[in-house]
Amino acid sequence: MRKRSRYSEEQIGIPTEHEAGANCAGLCRKHGMSEGSFYAWKAKFGGMPDG
Repeated sequence: MRKRSRYSEEQIGIPTEHEAGANCAGLCRKHGMSEGSFYAWKAKFGGMPDG
């Protein structure tokens, strides 16, 4: 049995939205997360190619 992913596809795409020019504070408010969590995800998932 395969382990379920910890994060949804939408959550992993949040750093990509920031790279596209979205405001960090606005993204955090929109997705209900802290800026600390955002920067941790950005470090982990930010350089990942789409697809």
